[in-house]
Amino acid sequence: MEQRDDWHLTEAIKHDLGRGDPFAAAVRATRMPMVITDPAQADNPIIFCNKAFQALTGYEREEIVGRNCRFLQGPGTDRQSVARIKSAIDQGANIEIDLLNYRKDGSTFWNALYLSPVRDDAGNIQFFFASQLDVSARVDAQTEIHRRHDEIEREVERRTAELNEALEAKTLLLHEVDHRVKNNLTMIGSLLRLQARTINDPTITAKIEAMLERIDALATVHRRLYQSDDVSKFDVGAFTENLVADVVGSSGRDDIRTATDIEPIEIPSGNAAALGLVLNEIVTNAIKHGFADGRPGTLSISARKSEGEAIIIIEDDGPGMSAVGTVDGLGQVLIKRLSRQVGARAEWISANPGTQVRIIFPVEN
Repeated sequence: MEQRDDWHLTEAIKHDLGRGDPFAAAVRATRMPMVITDPAQADNPIIFCNKAFQALTGYEREEIVGRNCRFLQGPGTDRQSVARIKSAIDQGANIEIDLLNYRKDGSTFWNALYLSPVRDDAGNIQFFFASQLDVSARVDAQTEIHRRHDEIEREVERRTAELNEALEAKTLLLHEVDHRVKNNLTMIGSLLRLQARTINDPTITAKIEAMLERIDALATVHRRLYQSDDVSKFDVGAFTENLVADVVGSSGRDDIRTATDIEPIEIPSGNAAALGLVLNEIVTNAIKHGFADGRPGTLSISARKSEGEAIIIIEDDGPGMSAVGTVDGLGQVLIKRLSRQVGARAEWISANPGTQVRIIFPVEN
């Protein structure tokens, strides 16, 4: 015998009581609230309900049979859900849905409704079978979860807004600090230049000029930090390009050409001053010695990242160094100490002709 998913009421069933039919007896006895409706009658009324349904709704059997199931609906029942149930009935389809219903005493409960058509052997709908389950606790728990979720979302938004405001205030403060430091360094440089004009000793004047170049480099660092949107990062690649243009421009040497191949390289802003001074020492040294005595030439600068490291290469096409890897004076001391401070290393290589200096330091990928 072919197994069917639909159950069938036989001609022997008594629609009002279901006596004599074992399935109807099981429906009466189960603890799950159940009803049967008859779509052949006007308004598809309930023709059977079990004790569990009566207990769930608070109505007696005589108050239930003959009425459409919508009598359990009330002002809080979702109209779209009701429309979905009607559509399922019109199409003879199954439906599972949570619906807010009302008991006889006016109290509400969330009803997990399952509605299914009952067909005869020819496939015609004879009845609709509906089971109910009070899922108020589950729905209330879900509602509470959503409420808490919304509260958390609002709190996160509020806290995020506060943090953004704090960050903006911190950014403005740091920008103001960098701006003032830059202005102070510019003022110090101006004072030193005025003092240098009163000194007739070329050696002392040269030392003051070297110190002025370092002050100018620091001022450039703080100017770029002041202009940056992200106060925690510093683009040392763009700084190098800017520094080369400033140093060559201040030297008054329009016969020195520059060739640049630079990509952005971000480092922590705390390392900006030290690395900026290192680069300043190398660039100024290249111009002084690579293009000494008015010798024209090309200063090449490249900057790139690779596998957690960045490398900045400064190369001149001058006569080269007499001792590769050594630079005399305060500049050498500064390069060594400041490089060690930011985890960088400096390498001097003969470019044949000229000198190539490489600054290699760690960066985040």
